[in-house]
Amino acid sequence: MSIAAAYMVPHPPMIVPQVGRGSESQVLKTIQAYEAVASEIAEIKPETIIVTSPHSVLYADYFHISPGDHASGDFGNFRAPEVSFRKQYDTELVKALCALARAEGFPAGTLGERDRHLDHGTMVPLYFVDQQYTDYRLVRIGLSGLSLADHYTFGMMLRQAAEQTGRKAVLIASGDLSHKLQTYGPYGFAKEGPEYDARIMDVAGRAAFGEMLEFDETFCDKAAECGHRSFVIMAGALDGLAVDAKVYSHEDVTGVGYGICSFHPAGPDESRHFLEQYRAAQEEKLRRRHEAEDPFVRLARETVESYVLERTTPEVPDWATDEMKQKQAGVFVSIHKEGKLRGCIGTFLPTRENIAKEIISNAVSASTRDPRFDPIGPEELKWLEINVDVLSAPEKISSMAELDVRRYGVIVSCGSRRGLLLPDLDGVDTVEEQVDIARRKGGIRENEPVTLERFEVVRHY
Repeated sequence: MSIAAAYMVPHPPMIVPQVGRGSESQVLKTIQAYEAVASEIAEIKPETIIVTSPHSVLYADYFHISPGDHASGDFGNFRAPEVSFRKQYDTELVKALCALARAEGFPAGTLGERDRHLDHGTMVPLYFVDQQYTDYRLVRIGLSGLSLADHYTFGMMLRQAAEQTGRKAVLIASGDLSHKLQTYGPYGFAKEGPEYDARIMDVAGRAAFGEMLEFDETFCDKAAECGHRSFVIMAGALDGLAVDAKVYSHEDVTGVGYGICSFHPAGPDESRHFLEQYRAAQEEKLRRRHEAEDPFVRLARETVESYVLERTTPEVPDWATDEMKQKQAGVFVSIHKEGKLRGCIGTFLPTRENIAKEIISNAVSASTRDPRFDPIGPEELKWLEINVDVLSAPEKISSMAELDVRRYGVIVSCGSRRGLLLPDLDGVDTVEEQVDIARRKGGIRENEPVTLERFEVVRHY
């Protein structure tokens, strides 16, 4: 057996009547769709229900699988403690999944549980399921800050574990859509909000799961989506299968998007190995970039490869430009992997005798010494995208009016504390945001007096 069906569902507590207390009537279509999904699950009679939830334990670099043999929870945080749950976990399936992760060196397991109680991202779907079917065990999984490709890979492992254990399983991908759909909503409006909802509902309706991997991280952040990584895990669990997809409902009347869809496997389909296709496209994209590579970026990349593979730091190459050999400047080296930052280290003033040596030094640091990340490993090298920013000398300014978030970077100082932010960064759209982030990077409180400096960069891709 394996994944018998998968469902994309939201988790607003208000749709539980004891919580909504009448307000749930605003989203009647969502409730009716949920009841239809619960009826389907009751007909399938799964032995195990797997729930991926954005509100379970979440780590930046690890997928948390809930440990133990059971967990309990209620809606006390939503003024309805009488609605409670006690669920037995499928310990055999969890054990099989953890063993697969260990064998692959994949960052997933049962370590690091901070709260054993069931979260509302899990309980809302189970509330509707339990009205019609209760003879199942649960596997509860949190999301992570890892790439979308990693979430897809984890979904593939989920299906493999279900097959190994002979489980008849249903996967529920819990997650709201955008939280920025209406000006009157709790999170306000952003144009990316309705764009995200329209796009994800279209992708889901066509079961075009490969397109889920192509959603830009900055776009998702601006849309304030909740469940995208949950949906990508679900997509991975259905990799290589023909799928019958059905859209039940989409509503946005509260300012938050609620979408419900079902996905039923209909046999193997070699054309639907979407991760393979995505990886091949990424490799081709990076190959083309390398063929026409900027010399600043080439030096950073070759430095990273040399240090990661051989622990050697290269000398300045003969092919370096005169500017790289003869000029001094501060330099930032930024490394991304599949759209996610993987390391960024720089100097706002020159510390080496020329730009080339500044690049070499900071490329080594960005790849192995950024305290926010583990050192880059050899297996990651082919997926890296590297940018090099060469900074002008900073100049003092008297106010934020002299800044331009696209043109200038900013240095915010208070005594010996200093925070720097580069210009023209995805997701940073205003000077106020730019200065606030730089303050926080420097550990400078909002009410502390600061001095401001600005600088320009030449960005090499």
